[in-house]
Amino acid sequence: MLLKTLAPVMSLLLGISFLLAGNGLQTTLTPLRAALEDFSALQIGLMGSGYYAGFVAGCLVGPYLILRAGHIRAFTALVAAASAIALVHPIAVDPIAWIACRAVTGFSLAGLYLIVESWLNDRATNANRGFLMSAYIIVNYVAITAGQMMVTLAPLDTFNLFALASILVSVAAIPVALTRSAQPAPITLVRFNPLKLYRMAPVAIVGSLMIGMANGAFWSLGTVFASQRGLGTDGVAMFMSAAVVGGALGQWPVGRISDRMDRRFVLVGVLAVSAVVAVLLATLTLPGPMLMAMGFVFGLTTLPAYSVAAAHAYDRASPDSYVETAAAILLANGVGSVIGPLAASLAMDQMGSAALFFYIAAVEVLLLLFVVLRVAVRTRPSAVERTGFDVYSTAPVGGPLTPDAFEDSHPMVAVPPEPLRADNDARKTGAAA
Repeated sequence: MLLKTLAPVMSLLLGISFLLAGNGLQTTLTPLRAALEDFSALQIGLMGSGYYAGFVAGCLVGPYLILRAGHIRAFTALVAAASAIALVHPIAVDPIAWIACRAVTGFSLAGLYLIVESWLNDRATNANRGFLMSAYIIVNYVAITAGQMMVTLAPLDTFNLFALASILVSVAAIPVALTRSAQPAPITLVRFNPLKLYRMAPVAIVGSLMIGMANGAFWSLGTVFASQRGLGTDGVAMFMSAAVVGGALGQWPVGRISDRMDRRFVLVGVLAVSAVVAVLLATLTLPGPMLMAMGFVFGLTTLPAYSVAAAHAYDRASPDSYVETAAAILLANGVGSVIGPLAASLAMDQMGSAALFFYIAAVEVLLLLFVVLRVAVRTRPSAVERTGFDVYSTAPVGGPLTPDAFEDSHPMVAVPPEPLRADNDARKTGAAA
């Protein structure tokens, strides 16, 4: 039964696994090689900001590429761009060139995530949507972790690892290009309005922005921090992978708790614990195994915060604004992820590696104070208005497919749709009645 459910989308899952493994390898390799080439922390931070700036642009432009060429041809074109740009890094070892390369990578990956997730969403039904979403999320975490660990396979100062990243991304096109599955119907475009979401759910839009500022800095500069704390290539890969695994494991308990109480209280709790962990990482001189363990705890407490903020947005949203809400949340997070690496790298240039986690702690404390203020002035949504919690992205990847039924009247947007509970429309309709 499980194989029968996965069979129509197996080529997509296989393609995304190669794609994410290649991207995971590049995400870890690029800042490590940049540090080896004596790039400054600011230049490495700008590389991270460049990736997320490209990602935001890809969210906006990607649908036009799909409308022009179709899902399969757009996928192969973007894979070709992502694969080719990986090989530019060892050929043009220059900060400006690498910032541009990371922007192209972010742009390509945003379009690729949109294609895969809209395709999976089109193939899902109400009967199997939850299973497909779980399978996709598992593929995300396994592939990213595997890609990060591949940085240990060859010396950093050689061409080999960039070539391996290019190969993995290129291979992603094979199962998708040869699939016998029919392409989804052409997507349509929808407007997004962050100001509208802010008026409706201030914690959601500010939370998504500031969580992007913190997490974007970590994904871009965490490798530099770990390296400067004495970890070798193997240790850096394990440190970053531990954070991914921690984020994955933290989603479920944090989400279930947030289903049973005001999500803003849960957000305050995870932000407070995460800020403490960040300060400990910044101030303590820890041996390698303890540093990796703290990376796991950091991921466990920090990365689920985005899911809680996004779920709070859907608690406040009306059913006819879900797509617009999804667009505003993801793009706010993307904008924050552009700001974060730049701000953190400036601090690291002045204060050293510890500044990364002091910066993250400061962002989280400021967000915590904002959430506390909002709790004081506005009550939580009623039980019938609340959505069920679902897992959202905790790594620099697209959002998982939505468990809502996909119909012609439910348009796709310029960003991967966020997951929603399928029964939420009925509950809110009943409440309105």
